[in-house]
Amino acid sequence: MTQESTYHYNVIRRAIAEIDAADVPMGLEALAARMGMSPAHFQRIFTQWVGVSPKRYQQYLALDHARILLRERFTTLATADAVGLSGGGRLHDLFLTWEAMAPGDYAKGGAGLTIRQGWFDSPFGPALVMGTDRGICGLGFAAETGPEATLADLQGRWPEARFIEDPETLSPMVTTAFGGTGGQTRLHLIGAPLQIKVWEALLQVPTGHVTTYSEIALATGHPRAVRAVGTAVGRNPISWLIPCHRALRKSGELGGYHWGLPVKRAMLAHEAARTGA
Repeated sequence: MTQESTYHYNVIRRAIAEIDAADVPMGLEALAARMGMSPAHFQRIFTQWVGVSPKRYQQYLALDHARILLRERFTTLATADAVGLSGGGRLHDLFLTWEAMAPGDYAKGGAGLTIRQGWFDSPFGPALVMGTDRGICGLGFAAETGPEATLADLQGRWPEARFIEDPETLSPMVTTAFGGTGGQTRLHLIGAPLQIKVWEALLQVPTGHVTTYSEIALATGHPRAVRAVGTAVGRNPISWLIPCHRALRKSGELGGYHWGLPVKRAMLAHEAARTGA
């Protein structure tokens, strides 16, 4: 990750922490001072990253924003397709296609698979991307967990696979995934049958919307398996593209996030700011 990208992510991360610690919304001057920047510089960094002012961005990062999303932008997965929500609302005209690995192949732990991997810049810190000939199969974030743990985590999903460094092959799909216009990002879903169903349900949640774990359970045909569904959401290997960050608890609480709650909150705020949710 470039020094500038790391700097921008850390600005956002520190600003989130300051906003959470404040009892009332912080003005531009006060927030910029906490970041050790001039107000103009701080405003410019925020605007470059999300396209809105720090004041507007604070509204999306507020602790009750998840509840607002749940009330105003809740997606009922059973009707999402019928009303066209899952078809055209993705950021940056992102177009996803996906193919699931057969359960028998998954049980082999990735034996016979060659998985390419590489590190890339992202709006949410350093991103480790992995892919097969069929598409991206792994996407994790290291800002909170660290690069070594992120690498071990994703490689541990498919212990019998052969991993090679090849960021050049992955680069076109990654560019589209993190903000490029046009093109296509292919996904290769590698998981157990229930996991695949859960991840496919997540793919129906449009950008700027959220859903609940119980809603996902209902969509997969296992309405009482909320705990198992929550585990499958947490085991999603292709974060951001399979939007597990859009899954909330019924209460409006964020719930957990495999790569750290600051990353989840940044993703929700990023999407909300971009779509005007």
